[in-house]
Amino acid sequence: MAIDFLVHEAADGVGVVVVEGLKANQEITGWVMKEDQTIKIKIISDIPIGHKLALKDFAAGDTVFKYNTDIGKVVAPIKKGEHLHVHNVKTKRW
Repeated sequence: MAIDFLVHEAADGVGVVVVEGLKANQEITGWVMKEDQTIKIKIISDIPIGHKLALKDFAAGDTVFKYNTDIGKVVAPIKKGEHLHVHNVKTKRW
């Protein structure tokens, strides 16, 4: 089975795409490393390699967790399976 994205642990709200060419409406497979399990998700937008995808719906103001660590605040609603990047999440550092 080919792996399209990685998730560090089940508590994370995002996965990181590890292959090129993911297009909207594809069902893709991810590996949750800590729990050593696979998950499937249908993406709703194109997502470039190295970028994140939402594993759940997020509302503006929500906190995004990766590595079970706060990586930023949602500034625009994000649907499960959508591209998650600087256009809809901002750091809380500045």
